[in-house]
Amino acid sequence: MNKLTPEQLKDLLQKSWTLQTELVETWHDQEPSQDLVVSLEEGLLALVRQQHLKNFKLWHVEDRARRKDVDDRIIAQCKRDIDQFNQQRNDGMEKIDSWLLQVIANFSAQKQICSKKYNTETLGAALDRMSILSLKIYHMREQTVRQDVAQDHVLGCQEKLNVLIEQHRDLATSILELIDDYALGIKTPKVYFQFKMYNDPALNPELYTSESRHPGIGRNNA
Repeated sequence: MNKLTPEQLKDLLQKSWTLQTELVETWHDQEPSQDLVVSLEEGLLALVRQQHLKNFKLWHVEDRARRKDVDDRIIAQCKRDIDQFNQQRNDGMEKIDSWLLQVIANFSAQKQICSKKYNTETLGAALDRMSILSLKIYHMREQTVRQDVAQDHVLGCQEKLNVLIEQHRDLATSILELIDDYALGIKTPKVYFQFKMYNDPALNPELYTSESRHPGIGRNNA
């Protein structure tokens, strides 16, 4: 992995959330037909794009799951898709954190830290929030140009859009300030990689006890 200066990393992070915003627009015109498979060696922007796609898919399947005019089987499939995309979204965050940890560890100040101070969330989690905010901004902006609703609806959504844009800007500033803290040795990154229990058949009791409760279900007994 190439060594980056703090300023180069900050520039790359700014490109990351610019990319998220651009991709929301692009994918609403044409969603990728295949999932993205990305390795750490491909770099931050590729990892951000992969993780952002999971949030994009998750957003829209969650919308579908709220419908009341479709068969329950469709809603059940939506719930399964939500579970899958959520797991992949978290996996993507961890990939981003792994990449960033390697870069930040090469900052000279990080090698001299004795007393460590940590942030309340990882950079991967912060970039995930930026991803979700870009989706919120896109969809709230859609509401401000609707012609089939009352003016009060449009004005209320415009106020919400203004808040979302401010939130996006403030979070971006906070991320860049955190890089400055890492560069100065004020803080150091630390990631507790998640142990998602619900998708692990060895850890979820509903999965590892289902066979004993219902032997033979789901098997071909022929």
